[in-house]
Amino acid sequence: MPSTQIPPAVVFSDWDGTITSLDSNDYLTDSLGFGREERERMNEEMISQRLNFRDAFTLMLESINHPFSDCIDLLKSKIPLDPGFKSFYAWCKSQGIPVIVVSSGMKPIIKALLLNYLNDPSAADELEIYANDTEFAEDGSWKIKWRHPESGFGHDKSITIKKYISDAAYPEGKRPHFFYCGDGVSDLSAARETDLLFAKKGKDLVTYCEREGVPYTTFEDFQDIWNGVRDVVEGKKTIEEVRQAKK
Repeated sequence: MPSTQIPPAVVFSDWDGTITSLDSNDYLTDSLGFGREERERMNEEMISQRLNFRDAFTLMLESINHPFSDCIDLLKSKIPLDPGFKSFYAWCKSQGIPVIVVSSGMKPIIKALLLNYLNDPSAADELEIYANDTEFAEDGSWKIKWRHPESGFGHDKSITIKKYISDAAYPEGKRPHFFYCGDGVSDLSAARETDLLFAKKGKDLVTYCEREGVPYTTFEDFQDIWNGVRDVVEGKKTIEEVRQAKK
């Protein structure tokens, strides 16, 4: 839950392909599921809004007929952390800025990768995570448990962000700056929910923002995000100046 202390900013971030340099779910689908070609075809369908994320992602995961533990082991060896994230997160902690993971992936995978990256269980538990869960059957098979099964996103990030802000109940005139960082189709519902959207350069979220006229600025790694957030928090630039600085 949000802290009672008013922070200078709140950073919401996607996990896969944003905090990680590669998308773990894409990697699983390409390596253990029906492959890259079919996944990319589905991505095009999602960007064009002919297929919703929940249904496409369900098909991707259903194509992965491997034990969950095998999937975790593969991802630990293949999915790197964004090179700037640790330093960014340490700075946010020093400034009292919450970093909130808002993911359309599965929380057990996120937690396992965090423990692998940080090698510190207490540090991994500090990061607040809103994501889908995983259901396991007696035979060992598994499937995703959607956070918002009624939504075409499976996890509607706009609902999570709005509730977080509402629960915080910031006093009038003391609202912090809100940022969102993302890269793909799972971030579409969150694209309009914060003061400044960081969209990863060359990825599907940029394509969507250009098509729909959603304001954004690009980033290549978390060093870019750190620079932008720090400039706003320290009063060096306005939100609009950061937005226009890098497209």
